[in-house]
Amino acid sequence: MEGRAVLVVDRLRELTAADRAAILAPLDEFSRGRGFAWEPAPLALALRDDAGRVVGGLIGEVQWGWLRIDILAVAEGHRGGGWGRRLVEDAERLALAAGCHSAWVDTFSFQSPGFYRRLGYVVFGELPDYPAGQVRSFLRKRLAAAGSPDTEPGSVLSSGDS
Repeated sequence: MEGRAVLVVDRLRELTAADRAAILAPLDEFSRGRGFAWEPAPLALALRDDAGRVVGGLIGEVQWGWLRIDILAVAEGHRGGGWGRRLVEDAERLALAAGCHSAWVDTFSFQSPGFYRRLGYVVFGELPDYPAGQVRSFLRKRLAAAGSPDTEPGSVLSSGDS
């Protein structure tokens, strides 16, 4: 093993941006060498109340023709008014405009798999007992370009709509 560096595994108690970049660098180099640059573009939507406070939103990213929804949340007092649907649909429209053909999300049996199925998502994988007694579901949806949307992202939807 002459000429090879001695390596050690070091548990990071806190992952800094620099550590993350250094860890991702070899994977990025490998992927780029095969024509797949890892450059996800963030997509984030905030749901604000009339005082401007954030009461929910959607956090995701677009990469390689796909929208990935990472977080979707609506504060308890605003649920049931169509806001979750509106956030997902707005994200899908923005993803289509960015050239995406599909979307995917993962959720838990104690959260919202039925919500995503009602929006046209289908399960493509499940992880049982994550957490114990529950199922983590992975869902996908093919995005179809429709006619011009009747509402644009950022427009106001009253709680009685959708």
